[in-house]
Amino acid sequence: MMPASKFPLLRDNDLIFGRLLTVDEPHLIERYNKAMTAFGLKPTKLKSFQIDRTGFSPEIAEECGADYLDPNEVNRRFIILTPAQISLPVVHTAFSNTSQLMFEFMTKNQRAIDALTIKDVIYGEIEDSVSKVEDIEDLLSINQVEFKVLSAEDVLGKAAELGKMVDRLKQEPDAWRDDAMLKRMVELAKVCGDIRENALVPDQVIFRHNAYWTSHFGGLYVFIDPDVTTVISDPAAPGFRRSRPWQVSYLSIRDADAVFQFLASTGRIELPRASWIEQSGYLEHRAEMIVRGLIRDAEPDRNLSDVDKIWLQTWIHGHADLIARDGNFPFLNAAKREINQLGQLRIEDIAPQQRFLVVRARPDHPDAWLTNRLISDFVPADFVSRYIFNKQGFYRDYEGFSQAWRSHVVDVLKTTYLKDKAGFRARLYGLTD
Repeated sequence: MMPASKFPLLRDNDLIFGRLLTVDEPHLIERYNKAMTAFGLKPTKLKSFQIDRTGFSPEIAEECGADYLDPNEVNRRFIILTPAQISLPVVHTAFSNTSQLMFEFMTKNQRAIDALTIKDVIYGEIEDSVSKVEDIEDLLSINQVEFKVLSAEDVLGKAAELGKMVDRLKQEPDAWRDDAMLKRMVELAKVCGDIRENALVPDQVIFRHNAYWTSHFGGLYVFIDPDVTTVISDPAAPGFRRSRPWQVSYLSIRDADAVFQFLASTGRIELPRASWIEQSGYLEHRAEMIVRGLIRDAEPDRNLSDVDKIWLQTWIHGHADLIARDGNFPFLNAAKREINQLGQLRIEDIAPQQRFLVVRARPDHPDAWLTNRLISDFVPADFVSRYIFNKQGFYRDYEGFSQAWRSHVVDVLKTTYLKDKAGFRARLYGLTD
């Protein structure tokens, strides 16, 4: 993840590290530092910083390194100061499902988190079955994760100790005569409160590790179906086609045809049909993104602050040869006409790479966001889709943009997606969450 200070335009427009929670109360900063110390890290000297759902802070990352909560890109650390973190995004992670895992953990253990964070900070690791990822087999061996939960003042441990003493009082008739135990129970109750009312110990800490993208080996996808697990990555990734070939299907991310066939055969994509294409404006959006990408390639330093649809049409007419050579804009126009006439496209007649221009993830599939992320890898010119579903890819692209193009990209995102995120996702991608 890039440091926010390196790209102030993104930070100023909430396009990087947006919607984070500000931590500026001394007692919360003190608690955060206790967790940092427990991780073997130096306490922060900042008087104010922001955190995401996992407790990651961009400001502290600039102090002690971007991976301070993710040192080996596995067994992710977390710091919970407040239950309010559940509504925050996750802005730095090596696994795309970290956000969902944190959400499930905080949802399933809401009562315990509410009670604990009144007096303490919760921290720990999302522990996988491996300590370091060296090849694909290491990734595939992760079937579930366990939240290893600690608290700085050991409220968790004290609650467990108090619970055992309460059980002893109930089960042993003469236990009430043990003055030392009763005195200890009073001391513990001052810290833990009435544990019969306050659930201080998390109920569920083990969660399923489902389909995901990971930053390992240049970016790798894992999709899980009842009979087979499918890995999509660069074939150069260590373990590609060597790890469990009898139960794992391996696809090169450079093989557009194989990837498309996989997504279609497993029901993860919606093929181009009038039922959703005509009302969504999807093809029009793709066409506009294609043209904007051609403008960037042809004139990377052009000032595009006053660009509107009329200007774009004029540019298209003036660069007909370039448009024709690229082929994608004419293809999308032809696709729109065919869908209007026939209600669908004959997908088998379309070149594999261009198929990704006219499909989207099936909105009701559990892997919809992950599938849209994969599709965005095949349509890099659509920086809006890339930003929504594949922020790591977007930020990487952004680093190579000219200053003029960066300004243009930010303007487009502000006037389209940021204006109404939920509405935009619902209209173009059919997503309701």
